[in-house]
Amino acid sequence: MTTLTLPGRILFLSSDPARIEAQLDGRDLTLLDAGPLRDDISTDEITPLSVLTDYDERLGHYPYVGLECGGRLPIGVNGVKRGAFCVTVAGKRYGKGSSREHSPVAEREAGIRLVIAESFERIYRQNADNVGLFTSTDFGLVERIARGEPIGIEELVASRDSVAAAILRSGGLLRYGRERMREVSHKVVLPASGPLTLAEKILARHLVATADAPATLDAGSGGFVRADWRFIHEYYTGMCTHMLHKEFGRPLTLHDPATILAFEDHLSYSNRSPMHLKNGLMANLRHLSDAHRAFAADYGIRNHGYLGGAEVAAGEGSEGISHAMMAESYALPGQVVVGTDSHTPHSGALGCLAFGVGTTDLANSMVTGAVRFTVPRSLRVEFNGDIPPGVTAKDLILHLLATPQIKAGAGVGKIFEFAGSAVARLSTDERSTLTNMSAELGGFSGIVAPDQETVRFLRERRGVDFSIEPWMRSDPGAQYADTIAIDCPLLSPMVARPGDPGNGIPLGELQERVKFDIAYGGSCTAGKREDFDHYHEVLAWAAGRGLRVAPAVRLYLQFGTTAVRDYCIERGYLDAFERVGAELLQPACGACANCGPGSSTDPAQITVSAINRNFPGRSGPGKVWLASPPTVAASAIAGELVSFAELRARHPG
Repeated sequence: MTTLTLPGRILFLSSDPARIEAQLDGRDLTLLDAGPLRDDISTDEITPLSVLTDYDERLGHYPYVGLECGGRLPIGVNGVKRGAFCVTVAGKRYGKGSSREHSPVAEREAGIRLVIAESFERIYRQNADNVGLFTSTDFGLVERIARGEPIGIEELVASRDSVAAAILRSGGLLRYGRERMREVSHKVVLPASGPLTLAEKILARHLVATADAPATLDAGSGGFVRADWRFIHEYYTGMCTHMLHKEFGRPLTLHDPATILAFEDHLSYSNRSPMHLKNGLMANLRHLSDAHRAFAADYGIRNHGYLGGAEVAAGEGSEGISHAMMAESYALPGQVVVGTDSHTPHSGALGCLAFGVGTTDLANSMVTGAVRFTVPRSLRVEFNGDIPPGVTAKDLILHLLATPQIKAGAGVGKIFEFAGSAVARLSTDERSTLTNMSAELGGFSGIVAPDQETVRFLRERRGVDFSIEPWMRSDPGAQYADTIAIDCPLLSPMVARPGDPGNGIPLGELQERVKFDIAYGGSCTAGKREDFDHYHEVLAWAAGRGLRVAPAVRLYLQFGTTAVRDYCIERGYLDAFERVGAELLQPACGACANCGPGSSTDPAQITVSAINRNFPGRSGPGKVWLASPPTVAASAIAGELVSFAELRARHPG
């Protein structure tokens, strides 16, 4: 194939729902007619969680069913297919959020062959490459396509790195892997070339060479890397298995299966998930769970499953959320960790390079041992000075997300190196809040150089006596894409308005304090030990004064892992939680994945949540305000958004 023939129509994802509906009714628009295009379209909107139980051609019924424009959802089931669209056009930062490969697969299966946007998020675009869906930032193509002009494949791949271009020419990554990656060199020694960042040093020790990708640290080059750990969770294992068996047959020969892990962390509360129950999805979830467990059993993969080995329809809780368990049990400084989830950078708090990948990326790595990536640049963020009382790492990251540079996309595809005197004083749990939310920053990963705090964490949490090697730091004079310096003494508790984690505002600047229905504390971001220290500090204070959760509010606290739960039991935290009326939940992704108690059930509901993102539909149909653990707990008592300091001021003595 030398040209991409596009016989269908062009779908402009306008900010105006009426213009989208006009296109669905058969009217063809020009770029000018479409008006302002929607920016920041997330994968939660392209393929909401309710459709992730499918992973094959059935996904073609659903692209954009979660797209919110002007407070409406203009595209319904089969809307794209019925409209015979083959090109999608959108604004900035297309494909934000989750690493779910279901999004480009749904677009492809609905007939979309090309997505044109002002800019793309890293994981989405790589996933699109991997499934053979073309992407472009050239808006000059729109008029040519409207005239019926075929577009040359070489023109579409000209601006891409050599690996991305080769993958697209092959029709996708798995076919490319089968045809072009029979010979992979896993022992590559890259000579030192000037001062390097910590991330560059880690990559240099893990690069692999293939026929199309010599080992290089040149930014923007396509390549492959050897991972010390690869992991997958139950939403994606069925898709992964389907892809692998279709391309390579069965049984498979996996590369180093002892370094592959499986987690069941998303669906263990699905039996209490209004969204899954209402939509009759339990049979589909059982199928996902069965496929996940069968793959792990067939290929000897270690699986961290539901508590007590429960089935999906009867479970309440998992061993733990994958990211938290990777930090608690597996990742070490200097390693490379990859997983099928955008919050994989969580483990970067330990000084490893951890990044999220799509299902096809992980599937290919399972058989070749090599993980595809594009060499990123590092962006250094220095948090300096004393952090004021009541301000947490969540407040730091919400402040960073709201800065003009980040909102303009300066972090897209970058490795965030978190440093500065404030970071040096943060615990590993708090550091992992920063690295975890590198995903919301648009980053490739987040990392903190290992230090004595890292050594303490590994010794006390895991019984590992780790010695930091001299190379495990960035060199003086290392080159960064940019450096952002933040003066921490000027910060205060933050919240983020519904719709995007970048909608941050200091809580004290809110003109009107928001009342809400649900308060949720949990997730990989906010279900760690130190997060529960914060919840307990607030709620024990409230219990001691006879205060309880506000009458119109339900407060849910969900442990990130069983180790966190046991820690809270040992510290006697549960008594205060129960006295104020909080509902305690066993470990799981839960409401953050719209899968369990704490999710909204009505568009009119409002939630204040300690999770990491608040894209439309992320945690149910309602609106989600993001906040830190202590702010969530204090607000639950007050019945409106307040900081712990403000709550104390309301109840002196």
